[in-house]
Amino acid sequence: MKRHPNWTLILVPAATLALTFFRVPLASSQGLTLVAPYVEPDLPIDEPDSPLWGQSTALQIPLSSQTATRPMILETTVRAVSARALHDGSRIALLVEWSDGTKNDTTIRTEDFRDAVALQFPLAEGPPFFCMGQVGGNVNIWHWKADWEAELTDRADVDSAYPNMYVDQYPFTSADEPVSASPADYTDPNYLPAMASGNLLAAATRTSSVEDLVAGGFGTLTAEPLAGQNVDGFGEWSGEAWRVIFSRDLRSTETDDVRFTAGRLYSMAFAAWDGANGERNGEKSTSQWVSLQLVPAPGAAVPPGGAPPEQAAQRGWLNEGFYWVAGPVIATLLLIPLLVGGLLLVLRIYEEK
Repeated sequence: MKRHPNWTLILVPAATLALTFFRVPLASSQGLTLVAPYVEPDLPIDEPDSPLWGQSTALQIPLSSQTATRPMILETTVRAVSARALHDGSRIALLVEWSDGTKNDTTIRTEDFRDAVALQFPLAEGPPFFCMGQVGGNVNIWHWKADWEAELTDRADVDSAYPNMYVDQYPFTSADEPVSASPADYTDPNYLPAMASGNLLAAATRTSSVEDLVAGGFGTLTAEPLAGQNVDGFGEWSGEAWRVIFSRDLRSTETDDVRFTAGRLYSMAFAAWDGANGERNGEKSTSQWVSLQLVPAPGAAVPPGGAPPEQAAQRGWLNEGFYWVAGPVIATLLLIPLLVGGLLLVLRIYEEK
């Protein structure tokens, strides 16, 4: 009595070998991509209500507590942000929104912490670790701070938090103002080393609510030089949510700045802090990497490195997905009969012996 082979035991391994050989994934997921359309006229860098933002599809980015290193807080309150992006060929603008029922825009008192949000961009090929980068994988960080936004119009000091405080005299103030002081009264760098060194935290005035930084792992966060602080910010609180706009030139001469070219794909990550929850430093909500792509202006050439999504879609079935997925699948289908035929031939020879 002849024993017939179990074809399932033959075909399944053969198909598995073929799929593995051609690297055809059995399942895949679509990553998040924020698309920045080209718009005219000027970008709405301080207008969250501008109708131009409607040309960009909002991307919802989930956030979770940072738990990779201390300090950390396991119960952060910002669970997601919404992002839109636009560019006009010379500058890029990104609108980030998130729910927040309290406005925390001062850090004068020791018990006060600010609301904040940050964007992060890799500076090397391939995204590094999404929390502050890593050794050999620096990241450029744009950090918007609610207290810096408030100080653009009215700088706060200790007497702002404690209006009824009283002192006998401030050193180095003018004789006709013995019990009050302003930054102009303090001009001797021997007594103001932080301000004299260009430390942004000690700046007498604010020119932007965003700090431009670079990092290459935990504990390496460093502010770029004062001359390299080229990211503008605008934020407003509606009573229930923050809306923050980041804007910067597409190109930059700074070594530690991300540079944008329309048509190419960039990685980007988000972080947010809720001051009412005591969040600061590493106690924050973070996202994984998402993608950012700028749509070229009409008629502009698409650079190497990727076409914008709508142009790829116009190619229909001849887009890149066809070659990378359908091609290996067709090759696999052609190979399977050859493998099966070879196995049948071997079995037939074996049975005849």
